[in-house]
Amino acid sequence: MEMETQNGRQELLIEPNRQALHYWRDVWEYRELFWFLTLRDILVRYKQTAIGVAWSVIRPLVTMVVFSIIFGMFAKLPSNGVPYPLLVIAAMLPWNFFTNALSESSGSLIGNANLLTKVYFPRIIVPCSSIIVSLIDFVISLAIMAVMMFWYDYLPDWRVVTLPLFLLLAFLPIAGAGLWFSSLNVKYRDFRYLVPFLLQFGLYVSPVGFASSIVPEKWRLLYALNPMVGVIDGFRWALLKGSSELNLPGILLSTVLSSVLMITGLWFFRKTERILADVI
Repeated sequence: MEMETQNGRQELLIEPNRQALHYWRDVWEYRELFWFLTLRDILVRYKQTAIGVAWSVIRPLVTMVVFSIIFGMFAKLPSNGVPYPLLVIAAMLPWNFFTNALSESSGSLIGNANLLTKVYFPRIIVPCSSIIVSLIDFVISLAIMAVMMFWYDYLPDWRVVTLPLFLLLAFLPIAGAGLWFSSLNVKYRDFRYLVPFLLQFGLYVSPVGFASSIVPEKWRLLYALNPMVGVIDGFRWALLKGSSELNLPGILLSTVLSSVLMITGLWFFRKTERILADVI
């Protein structure tokens, strides 16, 4: 809308629709911008790199080998009859998706500061496009696991059709945490140092290098307070013929906590979005 300043000049003030219905309609109308930002981030991600997309192959393979040696060969932790590399790679699918998406989305608003201060569009498009970019690495890791399953002659059964459900469950904490940290990173710039620490800590308290079966039964529900526990167990159950136990109370708890994280993240992001141009 137009407004008159003290010196008599007319200026154009661009402001978002505050009503929720109008806001989500704006998100749909700006869908082309969403795909443009996604494609741009994909191209920039591998631009001027020595081996390009190969990084997405090397990282999960190296991590899988290290975890298999430490936990499988040296610690001799149980794998429930599954080749230990498969146990690890099945957990790394959702975990790497989570870490990559959270790392990218948490700094997405700061990285697009010039764009955010010039024109109006629903700001939620920016962190969401960063999350979609992380699906590239997920697909590559899924292809690596498919090759390994053929190598070990350990093909999935009917449970694999439930994999999209657990992928959807993974989206909830990813989107919720991404919205929280992208907003907090704008208001408090030192949060960019907190995210890597939390991800490193989360790696040790999530069943990536080991099976959840080693956790004592009395601590299972408390352990499931980590939303990624239910997601990782679900991926293993779907891909490894149900060899990993599916803790239904834990899955339910993870779903509830992830939903709360998503809802509160969306609420806080919308609250921060109104003052974004002033503090960025």
